[in-house]
Amino acid sequence: MRAWVSLGLFLLMVWPGASTAELLLPPGFTASVYVTGEGFDAGSAQGARGMPAVSTMAFDEAGLLYLARTGRRYVGGEVEDIWPVYRIPVGGARLTPKTEASFFYGPPLSNPQVGAIGNGRDLFLTTFDRDRKIGVLYRMTDGRIEMVAGGTPPKGTPPLLKQPEGVAIDAAGNLLVADRDQGVIVKLDPTGHVLDPRYVALTRPRALAFDGAGRLWIGSDGKAEAPWQPGPGEIWQMGPQGAPRQVLAGPVPQAIGVSPGGNLFVADRHGAQVFALTAEGAKVEFARFTDGDTARGLVFAPATPRTRQAGLAGDLFVVAIRRGSWPVNEVIRISGPFDELVRQRR
Repeated sequence: MRAWVSLGLFLLMVWPGASTAELLLPPGFTASVYVTGEGFDAGSAQGARGMPAVSTMAFDEAGLLYLARTGRRYVGGEVEDIWPVYRIPVGGARLTPKTEASFFYGPPLSNPQVGAIGNGRDLFLTTFDRDRKIGVLYRMTDGRIEMVAGGTPPKGTPPLLKQPEGVAIDAAGNLLVADRDQGVIVKLDPTGHVLDPRYVALTRPRALAFDGAGRLWIGSDGKAEAPWQPGPGEIWQMGPQGAPRQVLAGPVPQAIGVSPGGNLFVADRHGAQVFALTAEGAKVEFARFTDGDTARGLVFAPATPRTRQAGLAGDLFVVAIRRGSWPVNEVIRISGPFDELVRQRR
């Protein structure tokens, strides 16, 4: 039988008054609430606390955390689709309706999603205009935004991007963008010039990540019409010179991230868990949520001089939905021997 540690009380002690989570972790791991909020849960039957809903995030080399407020990419109807991007200082934050604007970074965007960090500080984001079915890849530096690719195409030509989602950057600085609507991954050079509009063709690709060996990991919704719907989803792996191969089918990967040792960690929203996946495809249980909580996004803090100084390097950050109340989320920080766990249990 596996040994698990319940961290609900620990989370309560770190953020007094924050909603607790029955997050079950293996021995040797600790957790705390890193970003939360108060005053955004009005009308919530569950009484969950947290900041406005977010699902995509990234760290820069200084340890600043970027989060995109979740829009409604997959739902029709009359709705305002312009949302902010948050920048959270080292040490975390507690947001309120009065202080929320002090964490905004850059201009609000149409359905933004945080994609990746380039050159240690350039934030790449994707946006999506649902009515026009046109997407854009942006670069944001020091709050200034620049279009890299996509947007309204020349008359008579199809758009390059229709519903761009995840972004990954290879060792040469080339940009890989998952377009969920078109079922392709587009490859661009660092300036945004198209190298291959169909670098990979898969059903509903959404999450991307490179590991230290140069392998591209791809999380796909598979047959799921939306990421909150049941799959089966798919996880694919593609080497620098090879064709993509399916590593795992079943869970819908809400988000993926690579550990310091090169193992893939997956946020499985439907399974209320985070699990690890080795390069060979071995699945390793890691964290489980109870009490209606679940994982919505995740990212590892990079190992840089400033993140080491801040004590963040190599820690895992998970966006959690509390008690099924998806409009408000919290970011949980988890520390421990991630890759040693995978080696022991693979």
